[in-house]
Amino acid sequence: MKNNQKNKRILFKVASAFFVLLVLLVGYKGYGYYKLMDPDPLTYWDASNESNTSKISHLKWQQILSKYVHPSPELGINLFDYGGVSDEDYELLDTYLNEMAALDPRAYAKDEQKAYWINLYNAITIKVILDEYPVESIKETGEGLVGSGPWDDKLIAINGVELSLNNIEHGILRRIWSDNRIHYGVNCASVGCPDLSAQAYTSDTLDAHLAESAKGFINNPRGVNFTEDKLILSSIFNWFVSDFGGSEENLLTDLQKHATPDLAKRLSTYKGSIKYDYDWRLNDTSLLLPESEGDE
Repeated sequence: MKNNQKNKRILFKVASAFFVLLVLLVGYKGYGYYKLMDPDPLTYWDASNESNTSKISHLKWQQILSKYVHPSPELGINLFDYGGVSDEDYELLDTYLNEMAALDPRAYAKDEQKAYWINLYNAITIKVILDEYPVESIKETGEGLVGSGPWDDKLIAINGVELSLNNIEHGILRRIWSDNRIHYGVNCASVGCPDLSAQAYTSDTLDAHLAESAKGFINNPRGVNFTEDKLILSSIFNWFVSDFGGSEENLLTDLQKHATPDLAKRLSTYKGSIKYDYDWRLNDTSLLLPESEGDE
């Protein structure tokens, strides 16, 4: 089944190449009209029922995480065993996504929604990789041109509205909640990304969970690193600096909230230039294999 999905994706890539060519020939006007049909997230998705105390079950997603997320002391990150996912667990993931798609998150309280969207984003991302595995980077996946990634592909329909990963992260999570810790919760299946948490997000522990995710990333060299007194930050902080105060000065202040005392002190006194970097390699457990074995 996973191979069939991959074949379909290849066909989509070919078709999308023709679409891009057509857009270049006729211009972007028609495509712009199509985009205007998407509902405004602040008017459509920004609704809730705070009196609803019921919980959305993420048990199936937790089963996947418990089985396939493996912390790597060697690399200091969580890795996912994409190659080890059984057909049964692929179906379990698919069932979970179908269950989430059948819900209207607006019927739940805001914290319940926030956990829902973060888990949904991460589960969709895992399925994207599984559908095209083996790949070396998530940027190799998706229906667009090679290297463009899956972020603009419509991958799920919630309450009849087709959504992409970008819709979920930037149109819903970032715009509605304005919580920069969301960047530490959503995972893009890359080594450079904040960890895919081994625990599903839930409304009961959401605030503490996001704080812990922020702490884990900022105090890891792929988030914040000093090399010979030169500060190197994850490119996430460059791409989304507007979420961290809009300037490098405010960004450094924000990072101190989750940094260890020693790192916070160093950040507070840093006056030099900042370099940004990102590792797009897949967060795959195959990274732990000897190079010759991993290439087989």
